[in-house]
Amino acid sequence: MPNPRSSDGSPRGGDGRTYLGWRHAVLLPHPGPAPRRPAPDEQRTLSEEWIADQRAGEARTNRPLYAVLGGLVLLAVLFLVLWSQRILPAALALGGVFACAAVAAPVGFALVQSRQVIAERLAEAGERLAAERAERDRLLRERQREHARRYTEWRAASRAYEAQPHWYGVTVPADRGSVVVVGGTDAGWSALLTTVGVARLREGGDLTVVDLTGRAVARELVRLARRCAVAPRRWVLPADLPRMTLGTNLDAGQRARVLSAVAAASGTPEEADADETLLLRLLEVLGPRAGIAELIGGLRALCTPEGDEAGDDPALARLSADQRARVRARCADTPGAWERAWELERRLSPFEAVGTRAEDGTYAQVKIISTDRASGEVAARVYGTYAVAALSELLEDGPRGGAEPPRRERRRARPDRTRTVVVCGAETLPEGEVDQILRAAADGGVEVVLMFRTPVPAALARFSDPACLPVVMRQRGGAADTVARAVASVPGVAARPDTGVEVHRLSEVIGEAVGTAVTEPHPDPEAEAEADDRFFPSPHTESGAMIRDSASGISPLDLVRHVRSATAWGRATAQAAEIDEPAGVGAEGGGPSRPLGLDAGSLRRLPCTAALVLGDEGPVLTDTNPGILTLSTATLATVADSRTTGHGAGAVSGADERAAEPGDPDRRRRRTAATDRPRAERETAPSPPDPPRREAVIDGESPERVPPNLGPPPERLDWRV
Repeated sequence: MPNPRSSDGSPRGGDGRTYLGWRHAVLLPHPGPAPRRPAPDEQRTLSEEWIADQRAGEARTNRPLYAVLGGLVLLAVLFLVLWSQRILPAALALGGVFACAAVAAPVGFALVQSRQVIAERLAEAGERLAAERAERDRLLRERQREHARRYTEWRAASRAYEAQPHWYGVTVPADRGSVVVVGGTDAGWSALLTTVGVARLREGGDLTVVDLTGRAVARELVRLARRCAVAPRRWVLPADLPRMTLGTNLDAGQRARVLSAVAAASGTPEEADADETLLLRLLEVLGPRAGIAELIGGLRALCTPEGDEAGDDPALARLSADQRARVRARCADTPGAWERAWELERRLSPFEAVGTRAEDGTYAQVKIISTDRASGEVAARVYGTYAVAALSELLEDGPRGGAEPPRRERRRARPDRTRTVVVCGAETLPEGEVDQILRAAADGGVEVVLMFRTPVPAALARFSDPACLPVVMRQRGGAADTVARAVASVPGVAARPDTGVEVHRLSEVIGEAVGTAVTEPHPDPEAEAEADDRFFPSPHTESGAMIRDSASGISPLDLVRHVRSATAWGRATAQAAEIDEPAGVGAEGGGPSRPLGLDAGSLRRLPCTAALVLGDEGPVLTDTNPGILTLSTATLATVADSRTTGHGAGAVSGADERAAEPGDPDRRRRRTAATDRPRAERETAPSPPDPPRREAVIDGESPERVPPNLGPPPERLDWRV
């Protein structure tokens, strides 16, 4: 196996994020119902009844005057009639007429003045109503302008609420170099492993998986990698030991430590130092590149008397007579050499064929080392110890500047990529090997994800380690009480004892829908192979891309499509996408989430894909389902990114547009790609600073003054809304 790529140990940037899953969060609250459009008040006018009442009142008031005026007219007529009949003299009749006229004049003036008063009163009432109508119209216009402003704000808030992501990525913080997962099911581990693989495939990073569960938890990862045109290299131990070169390209001291750790895993750890000393002496005689078969021959030589050549022993036949003599001479002073050699030979004999039929040692981006389902726990412990110990030595060898890898391996190595090592079933490893790989990874800048089925002391001890990120998945039986106490003691949780979490209904539905189908063996292996090969009938993918050992990176759009089509998680999530609906405003008890505590009972009821990430900000419930990436409401940005930039899912689009200058021929292509990109594939990146604003100067005017008629006119307000 080629050496892992070196790392400069610098903090991971945006391209080096390791995703553990997605958290459901609604950062922008619902804006509520739309503001109601102000309706005009009822129009007040001079009614005919009121005018008639006013005129009737005037008539009642002026009725005596009209009677007096009528009597005077009749009296004047009487005087004229009497004068015409020669009853009264003309002088007396004319005097009476003039007297009646003199009395009727002020009465008529009073009646005219009363009519004018009524007319003025009606006119004043009309003017007063007109003024009130104008004031109401002015207030209505102001209320409508305020409504237009509020409606514009509401519409922008409503669009932002509808367009915001609901699922944000949860990544390993930059100051945490390792992740310890306690608990979980096979399906949950399959989801988490595939999600970590999504992060590495997206950027072309290096991923090494050591699966000691005996289950096919890496099956979905393998399918996704092949769909991404990356051929993962797989070894199933012990059958593939002859094809594996892991641990064969180390120096003598490293190989002695690895083999002594393997012997201690199946025996007593106290004898590891003595075993390492004995193996070092054998390598001094046989050479640092001697295979395990030669080492077994040397151990057999120590168990064979000096006079007995044992010509029919194939193990001794690998060593010449001179080598056997030098081995006995070099190890003669070792205390209990015969008994120790016999025990070492028994424990190392399963590894005799390591590397004997090794394949081409070219670099592979995705490497999976797993144990056979039928091997048992003891075999998984031995083979897992060998793989993890060899990986630890490789990680330590890189930063120390040890032996350089072959030239073809150096050419493929790129130190700017992130490397991740995942160990599934780490509870089967000796505690010393767990500490060793964590130290080696910290020194080499490599990220390690350790998955423990049970809360062993080696896992719980890491909950208080500031360089380690603890993650808790579904617990079983009495282990939940121990894990609950450990969760309560984590600094981020202890500082916020009242912090609760919520489980989204989508997490429960997908976990029940997929179940153990992603890890259970297929009843017909040949049919399963044919089902996988229908996508890859040739060394090319359906898009024509050549399947290679590594790739420089996968675009987010292609990655989403591959997750949806190649993994059971993506297909199940696509079918249940309608569940991802936000709670309506004012909804009671109908939301898609339910509260969950941190007690032992709640940890037992966790969905299989749910993971409780215990960071500095408190517990965060994360869904490790990689199919969430295919949802239109998912984003690769984290909650912290969205709160910092304030752009949410659309920050990348704006950054892409600003990155293109007017003369850039690729500007339209980048803008189209950023616009058509689904929200699930967008990432929030810090926006570049805006260019300095250029103020126009027209006819010597001040630059501070905005020129008229520049830009589009303002949007016309719609009063019908």
